[in-house]
Amino acid sequence: MINSRLSVAIHILSLLSSYPDHRLSSEFIAGSVQTNPVVIRRISGMLRKAGLIFTQTGVSGAVLSKKPEYITLLDIYQAVFPEEDLFTVHNNPNPACPVGNKIQQTLDHSFERVESAMKNELASQTLQDVTEHLF
Repeated sequence: MINSRLSVAIHILSLLSSYPDHRLSSEFIAGSVQTNPVVIRRISGMLRKAGLIFTQTGVSGAVLSKKPEYITLLDIYQAVFPEEDLFTVHNNPNPACPVGNKIQQTLDHSFERVESAMKNELASQTLQDVTEHLF
């Protein structure tokens, strides 16, 4: 199972989208997500680094850096899972075994196709699409 980082990031951005005229604090967002504000700040840092939100030193809260219709779920995924493969193959299978000898390349091919399909689907949906279903 993929951890909840992506859904929390989408939750954060959905809240910011729902309150466009307000800077929302990590404490406020944490209350909606029902998690610790530290978790929100960590994920918000990833979103800020990816250019999806704007924060200002000395000023509490965050706002979206782009309109929701210009933020894809793939943008969010890539912000919170930078350079990470969705799947990994176990290390050191037995090369003398007919299965162990080919399992990595076989699974790599399958996993690449699955990951590509997932990314294509995430790219086809925007934050606006998500928030339209909330209200």
